[in-house]
Amino acid sequence: MGYTRSASADDTARIRSVRVVLWVILGLNLAVAAAKYLYGVSSGSISMQADGFHSLFDGTSNVIGLIGLAVAIRPPDRDHPYGHAKYETYAAAVIGAMLLLAAWKVGSVALARLTGGGEPPRVDTGSFIVMVVTLIVNIGVATWERQMGKKLRSDLLIADASHTGSDILVSVGVLVGLVAVRLGWPLADPLLALLVAAAIVWTAVQVLRQADLSLSDTARLAIPDVCSAALAVPGVLGCHSIRTRGTAADVLVDLHIQVDPASTVAEGHRIAEEAERAVCARFPEVADVLAHLEPYDEYQAKKTAAENGLALP
Repeated sequence: MGYTRSASADDTARIRSVRVVLWVILGLNLAVAAAKYLYGVSSGSISMQADGFHSLFDGTSNVIGLIGLAVAIRPPDRDHPYGHAKYETYAAAVIGAMLLLAAWKVGSVALARLTGGGEPPRVDTGSFIVMVVTLIVNIGVATWERQMGKKLRSDLLIADASHTGSDILVSVGVLVGLVAVRLGWPLADPLLALLVAAAIVWTAVQVLRQADLSLSDTARLAIPDVCSAALAVPGVLGCHSIRTRGTAADVLVDLHIQVDPASTVAEGHRIAEEAERAVCARFPEVADVLAHLEPYDEYQAKKTAAENGLALP
């Protein structure tokens, strides 16, 4: 047995929507990065330059996401019988690694300022206008991208939203630092930058942890829910050994289906296929279900009862 959900119009629309989100955010991130970096250079603000550099990483992660998505949508082939969906997760993991690199960049610049000194930046009205406007843009981008990531069940968009969220933390830190410099406390700028670098590291860990759910084949669905979907099919007397894995939008399910021992092979096969389709219908994120057919005899009944903690019939 085995049932694979065919690519539908909804699947195509989901991929197209993820691409549109990434392209829009790529343009916004590049604009934000340019504004911060160029004004940072003109004013001599290292923290603004570092913030612009970090925003550039956001744009780079969008490009990586688009490349990863282009590979992820390829259909299964002989070398990848389960499809290419995990390439989207690989792209998310790369974003996590880039967050760590951004944290190192921000932290190293802050340490250099603390240990080496240097002239404080020129803080004027333009500095605050650039930072506030780009901060508002980043808040809007992160909120919209996270909402779309949940709606489209995209690990990539959720990870990228976390990346953009870290940019918000950096911008807030830079703003506070600029205020402190304006008030005569130049060391506040690099000290806050170190705190921001630590926050970026925490965000990177969360992104990598989410990627690990897919790459380590962590269970994606609750076993009782999958079992109830299968048991709702007429003729299914029991089920056990349920396993789920995959990405948030592309889940693979294996399970054992038990039927009346007196059933013919053809009848048992039909029941198992109906159970596979029922699981797919119950969970839209399920892309493939493989059911192993067993007779519901005394031996198999004991196995099912023991696994589910039930009393023997």
